[in-house]
Amino acid sequence: MEILKLDPAIKDYLWGGRKLVEKFNKVSDLDKVAETWEMSNHKDGSSIVINGEYKGLSFSDYLEKKGKAVWGRNCEKYDNFPIMIKFIDAKQKLSIQVHPDDAYAKAAGMDNGKTELWYIVECDDDAFIYFGVNRDMTKEEFKRRIEENTVLEVLNKVPVHKGDYFLVEAGTIHAIGAGIIIYEIQQ
Repeated sequence: MEILKLDPAIKDYLWGGRKLVEKFNKVSDLDKVAETWEMSNHKDGSSIVINGEYKGLSFSDYLEKKGKAVWGRNCEKYDNFPIMIKFIDAKQKLSIQVHPDDAYAKAAGMDNGKTELWYIVECDDDAFIYFGVNRDMTKEEFKRRIEENTVLEVLNKVPVHKGDYFLVEAGTIHAIGAGIIIYEIQQ
């Protein structure tokens, strides 16, 4: 089987910077390049095949044309190709998030849950992420903290360094801080 090379879908969210263009040679005229979806079958941005027989075809169309035989045996149980690979340039901090697991996602009418692996490509000296909580608490306390805008006080603030990696399992509260370039493999 021929190695498939892809051109990324590019996203220009408010919190993005220009490092992916200036330092990592991603091609874009956008003012901000927050993410490059290197391998994406997502409805909001598919990668494009840039070599071989399928050159010019979207990765989504390629997967549809080739079928599950090219997905790999661990992906065959999914309805849609379940992996996205991206680079993230968080010039500014991102929102606090919690992603569903597969069971919750299916019950809510979504395709799959979302577990992520983050590899810190580079970061500012004082960069950090939020990853989980720093102590046990009740649902009521957590809800109150959200309402009172004090939730950051109970999140686990983790300093990051180049080369660190984090498995952000579905159901884990998390957020990317400012000044971080991340390579992410996500479900």
